[in-house]
Amino acid sequence: MATGFLVVVPASAAEISFPEKDQRAVVKTLNTPRAFPEITSKTEWERRAQAIREQVLVSCGLWPMPEKTPLNAKIFGRIERDGYSVEKVYFQSYPGFYVGGNLYRPLGKGKGPFAAILNPHGHWNKGRLEDVAAGSSAARCINFARQGMIAFAWDMIGYNDTQFARPVGGDSGYKTHRHFANDLTNQLWNISQMGLQTWNSVRALDFLESLPDVDSKRMACTGESGGGTQTFMLGAIDDRMVVQAPIVMVSHSMQGGCSCENVAGLRVDYSNMEIAAAAAPRSQILVGATGDWTRATMEIEGPALERIYNLFGQRDHLRYVRFDFDHNYNKTSREAVYEWFGQWLLHAPEPSALKEVAYIKEPDVDLRVFPDGKLPSDAVTEEQLTEHLIRSATNVLWTYAPINPPLLERYRQQMIPAWKRSLQVEFVERGLMVAPGKITKTEDYTATKLTLGRAGKGDRIPVTLITPRRDTLRIMAVLAHPDGRAGFLDAAGAPKGLARQLLDKNIAVLLVDTFHTGESAQGAGDKKRDYAKDFFPTYNRTDAQERVQDLVTACAFAQTHGKGRRVVLCGFGRAGLWAALAAPACDALVADCAQFDSTSDSSFLADDIFAPGLRKLGGFEGVAAMNTGNPLLLHNVGGRFTTNFISHVYTKMRVPEMYRQETSALTDAQLATWISDLKVR
Repeated sequence: MATGFLVVVPASAAEISFPEKDQRAVVKTLNTPRAFPEITSKTEWERRAQAIREQVLVSCGLWPMPEKTPLNAKIFGRIERDGYSVEKVYFQSYPGFYVGGNLYRPLGKGKGPFAAILNPHGHWNKGRLEDVAAGSSAARCINFARQGMIAFAWDMIGYNDTQFARPVGGDSGYKTHRHFANDLTNQLWNISQMGLQTWNSVRALDFLESLPDVDSKRMACTGESGGGTQTFMLGAIDDRMVVQAPIVMVSHSMQGGCSCENVAGLRVDYSNMEIAAAAAPRSQILVGATGDWTRATMEIEGPALERIYNLFGQRDHLRYVRFDFDHNYNKTSREAVYEWFGQWLLHAPEPSALKEVAYIKEPDVDLRVFPDGKLPSDAVTEEQLTEHLIRSATNVLWTYAPINPPLLERYRQQMIPAWKRSLQVEFVERGLMVAPGKITKTEDYTATKLTLGRAGKGDRIPVTLITPRRDTLRIMAVLAHPDGRAGFLDAAGAPKGLARQLLDKNIAVLLVDTFHTGESAQGAGDKKRDYAKDFFPTYNRTDAQERVQDLVTACAFAQTHGKGRRVVLCGFGRAGLWAALAAPACDALVADCAQFDSTSDSSFLADDIFAPGLRKLGGFEGVAAMNTGNPLLLHNVGGRFTTNFISHVYTKMRVPEMYRQETSALTDAQLATWISDLKVR
C-alpha cells in the first residue's frame, strides 16, 4: 500500500448488517432530520471532532489555511455615548476585499484589556444595521460595551459596507449577498460564499486580537440565524474563542437555507449539532425558539451536546435554553447571553444581574463605513477575487510538490485530509463487510461472487474475485469499467480482455460494480442527479465520489484477503479517471485517461466526474502524486490531459522508471505485461 494509512479490521458479527439494497441513492436535503451519533468515549469524540474541523476547513477552501495578509485596518469616526463609544471599521480579509463594520468599546471601565465579542448578524433586511424588537446587533453591542466588553459587528457579504467593486445582484442586501460563487465551477475550487464568509470571521477575530485593549484570552462570538451559523463554524476551526453563543441555528431538522450556510461536503456526514459540539469543552450556550427549527433544543440538540461535554467532565461549560418566540435574537434571548458571557468572560459575581438597559442606535448614515457606496480604489471585483483564489490554490500545490522523501511525507500529510474531505471518501480501517455468493470453478480459475460494504454506511458493492489455478500470490488487480464487471466478462460470464490476459499470467483479479454501474445500476431508475439543485453536494456524495469510495473499499478487501499480494488498481475508459482518484488506496495504478481535457473546468462538470474541490486538489495529478514513488501508468492521455506535475515529481524523486505515460490507449496484452512485470514494493 502506498501511504501506509490503511489497516483493515473486519467488522464484528454485531456490526455486519447489509441493507437489502444500496441506500446511497437516497438524497438528503437541508431539511432532512439528522441524528447525533452514538459516541462512547472522549477519545472517539476527539477523533470525530478533528474530522469535523478538517471537513469545515476543506469545504470552505481554507485547507491549507490561506496566508493571513495584512489587514490594513482603519478605525475612524468615533462617537462617544454614555458608557461606550462606537467607531467605524474596515479591513481587508483578502487583498482588496474590504470588510466593514462597527466597533463598540467601554467607557469609564478603565484601560482594559477587555473581553471582546464578535457579532455576526442574521439575514435581516438591513443586516448589522437592523434594529427591531426581534433582533438588533446594535442593542447587544451597546450593552456588551456598557458591561465592560468590546464588541465588533460586521457585515455579511453583500450587505451595507462589505461589497465587491461593481457589485452584481441587486441592492446592498440579501440579493447581492447571495450572488458570489454560487455555481458548480466555483465548487471545483472550493470557492464559495460560505467559505469567504467563514474566512471573514477568522479575520474579524484577527482584527479583535490585534487591538491593544483586547484581552486575547477572553474572546467570544455570538450571532443569530445565519450569524449563528458563522458562530459555530468559527468555533469549530478556531480555538481562540473561549465562549460562543449560536442563537436559533443549532438544529437537527434544518441546517440553513442560504448559500452562506451551505458549502459542498460540509454536511454529508455531519450536522449543525456536531459542528457546534466540535467546540467542546469550551464554554457554549444554545438559545432556541419554539417558533422555528430550534423548537426541540431542550429535547434533542441540547442533550446531544450535553453528552459530549459530559465526556470532558465539563457539563457546567454548556447551557441550553428555549424561549417562546418566533425566530429571533430579542431582548429575552440577549439577556440569556449577557448572563452567560458575564459568567465566563467577566467572571461577574452575579451574572444574572446583567440585564439589558435602554439604548439608542445611531442613525445608519453615522454607522456606515462607505455611506456613498464608494469603496477604496483597490477594491476587487468578484472575478478578481476568484482569480486570486484559483492562483493561490495552484501555487499551494506546487509549493507542496513531493520532490524528495521528506516532502512526500509532508505532501501526504497535507493532501490526504484534503482528499478525504473533498472526495468524501475514507480508508476502510475497520468494519469491512464481506458476504459470500456463488462460486464457479473451471479448469484454470475459480470465480467467487461477493458483496462488499462498510458497517453502517448502507453500501452494497457487487464484486467478483477470480483467482487462477496457479496463482503466484504476488499481485491482485482491481479492475474497474464504466459498465462494471460486465466490461471484463463475456456473454457466458467468462473472463475476457484484460481479466483473461492477467489470469493467463497467473494474476488474480477483482472485478467491481461501482455505484450505479453494472449490477449496481439495476433498479436505479434515472441515475442523473441535479448537483446544482437544493445544495445537493452539501448533503450528498456525487456519483464520482461514491465510485471512488467503492474502489477504495475494493482495494481494502484486496489487501485484507490478498494473502500478501500487492494491489494494482486499473481503470478502463472513464473508470480510469475514478481509479486515479482512488490512488492513495493502492500499491500501483493503471489509469486510462480517456483523452480527458483536464485544462478546462467544464470537463470536470460532467456528471460522472464532478467532485467538489477536485480542481483545488490538483485534479487527477494532485491525487496520483500522493503515491509518488509507486508504479504509475497513464495511457490514452491524448493531447489535453496535463501531466506536468506528476512527471515533475517522479523525476525529482529520482524514480522516473516507476512512471510511464502513453498518448494512445494500450492494448489488453500490453497492460497485462506491464502489470505482470511490476516490481511492487
